[in-house]
Amino acid sequence: AGRCPWAQVSARCQPVPVPQRYCQDVYRGQLASVHSAARNQELQKLARTHTALAPWIGAVTSRRAGQWESRWEDSSPWNYANWAPIHPHHTVTTCTTLSTRDGLWRSRFCFQLRPFICQY
Repeated sequence: AGRCPWAQVSARCQPVPVPQRYCQDVYRGQLASVHSAARNQELQKLARTHTALAPWIGAVTSRRAGQWESRWEDSSPWNYANWAPIHPHHTVTTCTTLSTRDGLWRSRFCFQLRPFICQY
């Protein structure tokens, strides 16, 4: 995968806990968080150059204090979202993919094997 100063795409498919550790150990970073439409489009284009499969980004949707909420793994503010219709799912804790085709986010079971985007 090509290097750039803030993001890296791995085409090696992994379930989410592995990329979280990989991003931390290799790049001292984390799975990518997205805070604007411009950044979403940038990551979509970057990912498309490495994989056709939608990669993991750092959003997790889970139930907290009886409410479903989405949050970023890096604890940055939740100030932007680009969910596909009917997403995120509110049945079990899910992780999030960024479509290389349409740029929309979709809830997925966290154990699915997928590429991932690190930010650092």
